[in-house]
Amino acid sequence: MAHNEHQFTISLKWTGNRGTGTSDYRAYGRDHEIFAPDKSIAIPASSTPVFRGDKERYNPEELLIGSLSGCHMLWFLHLCAQAGIVVTSYADEAQGTMQLNPDGSGGFSEVVLRPRAEYERAPSHEQLGTLHQRAHELCFIARSVNFPVRCEPAS
Repeated sequence: MAHNEHQFTISLKWTGNRGTGTSDYRAYGRDHEIFAPDKSIAIPASSTPVFRGDKERYNPEELLIGSLSGCHMLWFLHLCAQAGIVVTSYADEAQGTMQLNPDGSGGFSEVVLRPRAEYERAPSHEQLGTLHQRAHELCFIARSVNFPVRCEPAS
């Protein structure tokens, strides 16, 4: 593997067999767990309740939005540290819109990030816009999806 290439491994285990496997669409649960090497906690996951999933567990769509939000935050914090801007808190209320197709498939039409941050000394609105734009350009996940990811930071 080249020094500029990184691989990530995830293990997934379906835990939704209710005794008869997939004998019928309503016979099985959508529950599963996501593991990664060297992680002590599994992510409890399922499908969204619209598709017979458990609302108490994360669904793949939420995890994708969370990945976009987290990647943007990590780049933004990095860029702020480089620029000498001290961030004291950061939160995001990200939202994704998914469209379903007549054949049952679907896809995201967009994700909107709405980060809010507090600073030791507030940077200018223009500087924040530039930092968020650069974080978006650098985000590995945003660069990998085929739908728009917009950022609407709170001022």
